[in-house]
Amino acid sequence: MTTNDAIHQSADLANSTATAAKNQAPKEIPRIKSGDLMQQKRELEIDHAGRIYRLRITQLNKLILTA
Repeated sequence: MTTNDAIHQSADLANSTATAAKNQAPKEIPRIKSGDLMQQKRELEIDHAGRIYRLRITQLNKLILTA
């Protein structure tokens, strides 16, 4: 394979990848309001794969997730 062939093959691959990405429908990311999640509490625990994480609302009304 010549250098020119490799360049064309690379360009074809990039074009087909870009076309495939355009044809995929955008995936919607689920959204939940923090108030619905926290249920009037300042902190909650999340069990993820057997590990407990704590989600807290700070005094400045920010969210912090710690393991």
